[in-house]
Amino acid sequence: MARRVTTWRWPVLSLAALYFLVPLAASVVFTVDVPGRGVTFDAYRQIVHADGFTSGLLLSLELAAATIAVVLLLMVPAVVALRLGAPRLRPVVEVVCALPLVVPPIAFVAGISTVLKWGPEHLSRTPLFQTFVAVQNPDFPVVLVLAYGVMALPFVYRALDAGLRAIDVRTLVEAARSCGAGWPQALVRAVLPNLRGALLNASFLTLALVLGEFTVAQLLGFTPFAVWIYSIGGSQAQLSVAVSVLSLVLSWALLLTLAGLGGRAKTASRG
Repeated sequence: MARRVTTWRWPVLSLAALYFLVPLAASVVFTVDVPGRGVTFDAYRQIVHADGFTSGLLLSLELAAATIAVVLLLMVPAVVALRLGAPRLRPVVEVVCALPLVVPPIAFVAGISTVLKWGPEHLSRTPLFQTFVAVQNPDFPVVLVLAYGVMALPFVYRALDAGLRAIDVRTLVEAARSCGAGWPQALVRAVLPNLRGALLNASFLTLALVLGEFTVAQLLGFTPFAVWIYSIGGSQAQLSVAVSVLSLVLSWALLLTLAGLGGRAKTASRG
């Protein structure tokens, strides 16, 4: 059995590498090969100076940071409490967290848009109107943070659940409580350090989702990084592809960094 696995390993890995690397190589060639000029890196030099690049990227990073904070503050106490006090509710929580994978993004954003349009029309003289206006502020659209938080629930829940399965949460909490720590202190000092890898995984998945999400932001009329890439694609095709390649390389770099940090965390915990 081990020999069979070894025999098939390299062909499978080679096919996977071709599947991912060939389109990436074609994209790189498209960005650097200019007809009549030969090989040039002007498309990559223009990225920083492109109109809307900095604002779109900063907006996406701000939305990602806020979304990560919201989903972790919501899900970490929830999954810990679920494992300690109500394990029978786990199937219910799993179904609820998996719903964003079932509901199409277009239907999801249509519901959000309907609620936002309904509020100002019927409740224009109430404080709720100002709330609807505030969450749609183009400088920092809170409505996108809420939408991305819902969309990230399946990935965050799975990452945290896998991390909790690897540790004995009940023993850690009981040991912290026996030393005089309260519930918040036990969670912060005893549980979270052992969930460092799971927290990094959940954060990276949420970051990747926010940076690459297009449908919700486009239909709600905002211009984060993914929407900006699409908007320049019609007039500056090479620049658009160059930005996409650069964002993909940065995502891989973040993934490798995450893997390194996770490995160091496991080594430190064993030591």
